[in-house]
Amino acid sequence: MEELGSLAVWLGAAWLSLVFALIVLPSALGVSLGISEAYMWVLVKTLEWATIRIEKGVKKPQPQMLKIPAANGIIERDETPMEKEIAGLHRMEFRFSDIFYFCRKGFEAIVEDEVTQRFSSEELVSWNLLTRTNVNFHYVSLRLTVVWVIGVMVRYCFLLPLRFTLAAIGITSMIVGTTVVGQLPNGSLKNYLSEVVHLTCSRILVRALSGTIHYHNKENKPQKGGICVANHTSPIDAIILTNDGCYAMVGQVHGGLMGVIQRATVKACPHVWFERSEIKDRHLVTKRLREHVADKNKLPILIFPEGTCINNTSVMMFKKGSFEIGGTIYPVAIKYDPQFGDAFWNSSKYNIVSYLLRIMTSWAIVCHVWYMPPMVRKEGEDAVQFANRVRSAIARQGGLTELPWDGGLKRAKVKDSFKEEQQKNYSKMLVRNGSQGNLPAGTESD
Repeated sequence: MEELGSLAVWLGAAWLSLVFALIVLPSALGVSLGISEAYMWVLVKTLEWATIRIEKGVKKPQPQMLKIPAANGIIERDETPMEKEIAGLHRMEFRFSDIFYFCRKGFEAIVEDEVTQRFSSEELVSWNLLTRTNVNFHYVSLRLTVVWVIGVMVRYCFLLPLRFTLAAIGITSMIVGTTVVGQLPNGSLKNYLSEVVHLTCSRILVRALSGTIHYHNKENKPQKGGICVANHTSPIDAIILTNDGCYAMVGQVHGGLMGVIQRATVKACPHVWFERSEIKDRHLVTKRLREHVADKNKLPILIFPEGTCINNTSVMMFKKGSFEIGGTIYPVAIKYDPQFGDAFWNSSKYNIVSYLLRIMTSWAIVCHVWYMPPMVRKEGEDAVQFANRVRSAIARQGGLTELPWDGGLKRAKVKDSFKEEQQKNYSKMLVRNGSQGNLPAGTESD
């Protein structure tokens, strides 16, 4: 037993030594030994081979198996604008068949609306050897199945322990480092060491995800005293951004491990954490954020205005509160590559532990980050219009679909005001296309 214990200690020490020498230390110094690049090269070649095998294995080509719309669509919709279609229905006399258009639109909305599908993982064009990423995959060949089994062993027996070790090192370093730095008096030295700790730990955590991040237009990176707003796909969005710069986080105070991290980091960095009772006080939140932005020596605030995670295909309504604060807005577009792993967190289906397990057993996290030119509120522009303008810019840059709906619909019912607005739009289209002119004499349209 003593020999086995000694062997276990020796193996553990050797494992940690290799992790520190080959991953942690290079990450802390901001250098790469080429291991990640070699891994990604092998991974890309393997997935390309798997795609070819799948295409050859399908005796009768089925386009729907190999090419699936990014939005998980199961309905082939007519892209003709609604107003144009209604105009085509207009005749001098009413026909019973005229109602079929509205019936079809109603059935389409019931079977597959454009909102709720944004809260489920996007489907892939081709299988990436992960069991959870293509519902249309069927058995193709023994060789491909063997490769999949080997992949499962690599992901669960090697990558998962390695990533768990790196995550533990990164989180522990974050807590210890910020706690120590937090004891220093306020000043330039404390700010410098705080940024070093945050950057170093974020780089280690990105390595824990086998992350490959491509940053574009770095000349537009958020500056101190500004507000960074980005689309929201996953809790790791914050890690992706802090890997390239430091930000002041905004959020609700949590318990457990997250609470420990929050209490430690706020000592070294001016994060803005709110108690549950305070987060509902809109005026208090706005006041504290304005005070932060007014100090041009403080780090830029990082905010995700959607308020919930969307599945990497769309950008939904931005809450206007972030755009009422004032100051300069620095938009950032984040787009993940789903071929290597699904970064989207469906919080209504998976808890945070299950989500992290899925992330750490994926092949890798690959994403692109675009820093966009700063934007300010125009004269005569209200907060809602400003928010919509920023959202449109992010959607265009990231190649995402822009939707006007509130992400809160993930857990809440549609408000009556939204229904009434759609009803008004229908009536306006009908009246505009001649319905009013067909009313009997002496009547008025409502």
